[in-house]
Amino acid sequence: MNHIGSIGVLTSGGDSPGMNAAIRAVVRTCIFNGIPVFGIRRGYQGMIEGDIVPLKTTDVSGIIQRGGTMLKTARSKEFTTPEGMAKAYAQLQKHNIGALVLLGGDGTCRGAVKFFENHVIPAVAIPCTIDKDLVGTDLTIGFDTAVNTAVEAIDKIKDTAEAHDRVFVVEVMGRDAGYIALNSGIACGAEDTLIPEETTSMDSVLDRIAGDERRKKSVHIIVVAEGDELGGGKAVYEAIKERLPELDTRLCVLGHIQRGGSPTYADRVLASRLGYAAVTAILEGRTQTMAGVVNGEIVFTPLDKVVKGCTPIPRDMLDIIRVLSV
Repeated sequence: MNHIGSIGVLTSGGDSPGMNAAIRAVVRTCIFNGIPVFGIRRGYQGMIEGDIVPLKTTDVSGIIQRGGTMLKTARSKEFTTPEGMAKAYAQLQKHNIGALVLLGGDGTCRGAVKFFENHVIPAVAIPCTIDKDLVGTDLTIGFDTAVNTAVEAIDKIKDTAEAHDRVFVVEVMGRDAGYIALNSGIACGAEDTLIPEETTSMDSVLDRIAGDERRKKSVHIIVVAEGDELGGGKAVYEAIKERLPELDTRLCVLGHIQRGGSPTYADRVLASRLGYAAVTAILEGRTQTMAGVVNGEIVFTPLDKVVKGCTPIPRDMLDIIRVLSV
């Protein structure tokens, strides 16, 4: 433990519900083990600028139920340059930070891989992303909360759709991964769910809507991931308006509401487990790895494998959408 000096923790990229619970776990696990811990504010940009503060147990009191991140987050173009990385490393040395815990998603892990090519420092990442677009873990912090937020919103949209016999196109987050769309679509009984991982014919979507109209099925909910190849919710909405102008069609983009709010119990427990696991892993000598959960057990995956892989969508979930929407 003595050679580590202290541990720094940061949150980077898009925020996700449960980040605060993970920060709390990291800080208190460090303190329990007698390791000084520093919070690096505003992610990699804060590391470059030396926006680094010591943390004690009372600093993380009362945050486990809060969304967002007490450390703030940002994306940093400067960190992608050798000069920016050198500045960041100098700040770590200045504060005697001998190891890092990185909270974020794919971009955070990619930045870490590049950083460690030239600057050697032990580090463990914690998967915090509502998109669930990382390999090496069945779950990511924030995903459960984001899906529950989407489900609650779509349920309400469905109520008003039934009242007016409307077609609703609902866009959810997911630029490169369709897990939020897929899971919320199944949970809400959507008639169509469009995701980046699957090629969708707009003609087939229009045919199903027309078929529902003929069968007097008055509601048609289409859940679209923002990264769907058809162009997201707006493109789907415009295609329906053009080809089926007689229908009362509306578009609802849920947007950043999915990032906010109090994390669910599942995200709080996951964040607590992974925060504890990350610090413990550093003390055991692990480095350049990500802590995740597979089949309920804590596992570690090298960062270079995390950013190169892609978790496939289960085939049965894709089939369920079609079968249960008849």
